[in-house]
Amino acid sequence: MDFIGAYSPSHIIFLLKGFSVTLLVAFISITLSFIFGIMIGVLRYTKVPVISHLLAVWVETIRNLPLLLIIFFTFFALPEIGLKLDKMAAAILALVVFESTMLSEIVRGGLNSIEKGQIEAARSSGLNYLQTLWYIILPQALRRMVPPIVSQFISLLKDTSFAVVISLPELMNHAQIINGKNINYVIPIFILVALMYFTVNYLLSLVSRRLENKYI
Repeated sequence: MDFIGAYSPSHIIFLLKGFSVTLLVAFISITLSFIFGIMIGVLRYTKVPVISHLLAVWVETIRNLPLLLIIFFTFFALPEIGLKLDKMAAAILALVVFESTMLSEIVRGGLNSIEKGQIEAARSSGLNYLQTLWYIILPQALRRMVPPIVSQFISLLKDTSFAVVISLPELMNHAQIINGKNINYVIPIFILVALMYFTVNYLLSLVSRRLENKYI
């Protein structure tokens, strides 16, 4: 093992550049997944005719597919039907498609956890269904969803490493490039990569705990 050579300034900078791509992809994917996850979860909860059934089929299909397959599909299959995406766009699309379905189930579960008595009380006070959903059900449900949603965000950050299969220049891709120079770099580089992932994910878990203690 060569820690000194592995941790040279040029290697550290190279890894940080890859990590910046990882964080950018994760941030965009988290934001879009959260938006679409709420939309899908709410539509399934409200049981809109036809739409809710179609979304149920979509969610169950995507949830039972490996993320790696979805990444391959967005990068290699979509160009065959005329939709060519660069590596980052393909990775983000795959992550959003996969993670939004996971988040939608968290949202739907959170909405279903609200007691029916509150809904009936809100309706009897003059609120219509949409007002009840927006002002009564959703705010309470979102508070209960905080821990599982943050856990899903942590999973999403780790899942960005799958984009190495399409050579997205993210953290794992850059780690592999450095490891290819010298086999003695492998363990030191993977230790540093693990520390980078752990640091960000641990900070997210701390945020989750604070939010949980504040709102729940």
